[in-house]
Amino acid sequence: MNLFFTSRVVATRLIVLVLTWQLPSAALGQADPSTQSNPVEAAAPLLPDDARIDTAADTAVDETTPPRRRNGQPRPPAEPRFDIDLQATAELSAFLLRHLELQRFRTLRDLDASELERLLEAAPDNLRDLLGTLGYFSPVIEVSLTPATPSTSTSTATAPARSHLGTVKIQVEPGPLTRVASAQVYFKGDIATAPEAAEQREAIRRSGTLATGVAFSQADWDRAKTTALRQLTAQRYPAGRIENSLADIDAATQSANLYIELNSGPSVQVGAVRVEGIERYDPAMVERMVRLAGLTPGSDYDLTQLQAAQQRLAESGYFDSVFVYMDPANNPQASPVVVQVRETKRKMLVLGVGGSTDKGARLSVEHTHHRVPGIGWRALNKLQLERDDQLASTVWSAPVDDRGWRWISSGQAARQIDNFTTTTSQRLRAGQAQDTPDLDRSFFLQYDRARAVNSALRSLLPAPAESSVSANYAWTRRRFNDLVFPESGQGLSVELGVGTTLGDARLPFTRAQARWLGYWPISALSGEPRTAPLGEARPAADDTGRAGRLALRLQGGALWAKQTAPVPETQLFLTGGDTTVRGYGLRDIGVPQADGSVSPGRYLAVASLEWQRPLWRNGTRSPWESVVFVDAGAVANMPGDLRPKWGVGAGMRYNSPVGPLQVDLAYGLQSKRLRVHLNVGFSF
Repeated sequence: MNLFFTSRVVATRLIVLVLTWQLPSAALGQADPSTQSNPVEAAAPLLPDDARIDTAADTAVDETTPPRRRNGQPRPPAEPRFDIDLQATAELSAFLLRHLELQRFRTLRDLDASELERLLEAAPDNLRDLLGTLGYFSPVIEVSLTPATPSTSTSTATAPARSHLGTVKIQVEPGPLTRVASAQVYFKGDIATAPEAAEQREAIRRSGTLATGVAFSQADWDRAKTTALRQLTAQRYPAGRIENSLADIDAATQSANLYIELNSGPSVQVGAVRVEGIERYDPAMVERMVRLAGLTPGSDYDLTQLQAAQQRLAESGYFDSVFVYMDPANNPQASPVVVQVRETKRKMLVLGVGGSTDKGARLSVEHTHHRVPGIGWRALNKLQLERDDQLASTVWSAPVDDRGWRWISSGQAARQIDNFTTTTSQRLRAGQAQDTPDLDRSFFLQYDRARAVNSALRSLLPAPAESSVSANYAWTRRRFNDLVFPESGQGLSVELGVGTTLGDARLPFTRAQARWLGYWPISALSGEPRTAPLGEARPAADDTGRAGRLALRLQGGALWAKQTAPVPETQLFLTGGDTTVRGYGLRDIGVPQADGSVSPGRYLAVASLEWQRPLWRNGTRSPWESVVFVDAGAVANMPGDLRPKWGVGAGMRYNSPVGPLQVDLAYGLQSKRLRVHLNVGFSF
């Protein structure tokens, strides 16, 4: 068919050139009036959409853009030359009509009856191929044409050639569905015999093929092969390939026997680290980060470790771009780890403008020096101004050592306004920290000083400054399937501190705080089978279905000390706002005071339950999600006084390239107010 169309295109262009060269304009002017603006349009050959010719301009026409005539007016959209009446199940009809070859020719302007007959002869084979991709290999197909009734009002010479050609009637009985009877994976190369690859072989056999008994489809078969190859090349064997694959279909028994033969090639081990593009910073720092990701000399190739090294370097702040790879071509037994970087400027000034529903407009100024002369530490200085909060801070950090730890020191001065209370505070911190994508740890000494002034009671009660010193340990573990768009998994963060107040009354205190967040796909909870639109591969085990997921967030905190201990207010707890209890303003939930304001308390409890559901469009998941939620939070000075304040609401989330953008409308049951809450990104 393609050769036929191509030859007709060439012939048409030759005819146009001959007519243009030999016929005088007067002869062309004597043509039928209905074709006078385009002499060869009435006799134009049958061309597919991608080979149409606009003879007025002698250029190919794209049917997606309306062609123009000589007078500049766009040609009206082409009417369908025939109708299709497909009789099959609703799901099959939608799939077949979406992919049927006949659909491409319905709006072909010059399609005639003889060409349609040739298309109808090829239609059954096209339908069998489409049904075969779904596992139906014994269909019964009938294709017929019901001609249209000729119109008696047609008077022009070209109208009969352009009249409606009729209705193509297609009857499809798909027959029995073919199911997978067996699925075998065979190995060649080092993986076939290496003892250390036994676990990898079993993992490929378990998840790289289709389970027996399931319906066969081409999409699932293609996905199974892709999964098997991905698992092969992810560890030890980056040059692995599929040597052979076969889906043996037995139409008589409606069974499919699947075979995949994987050739691993030689195993690859990690060699030296080669850094390219580094000038401003120490190459030894890059090598340490690569080794900390697990790429030690002599270890097996691991794609996950390569990605971890690349992520660690990218998040270090020293580089604008990072690319980490291994090249085993010359020496698979000691393949070098190549790190290509583009460095950031040594000094950087960033001006920021933003805002939030909690804090209003925000202006910030940040200055970063990535390598302070003399000590080689990074210094980050920041000034941030908001409606009720102002902050000035400085953070100094050393490069990571061979164990992944780095020294940190910081200082900050802050001022925050909560109703009638203005709190000014200072904080100094020094210690060590270790950060990885899954686990963060730190221990540090901290000095706090805070002074809270109530404008309504200033003349009645003095407002002394309270201070303390404490030793703290913080630990955070993340087990999410995705650190930007999590859909399953959980995270836990714990912080413990022991300290003493300073000043005239030196009394000890203990402080603890914990956060936990978990995601559960609803289909996994209910046992609902994971499905996909007909013709597409079944979702993987960690894919979220149409029902979405549940997100449960819990948070608690406590400070134990004598009631008379003058603990700084920055060590106590407040809650409420965009990321805690929606329906209430920032830090609106605390211990109620006589003047109607709230003050921080010694005990905190927060809980939130969300139903996050993706929105689908035409069988495809869109970046939009709907959210409904219930939040509750309480703060008190005694555990028995904790009384939750509730917030309920709904919102929309857009999964943007920089992370989730969420807009929520929440109602506070105790405050009896509606609030809009904005939140960008996910962090834990």
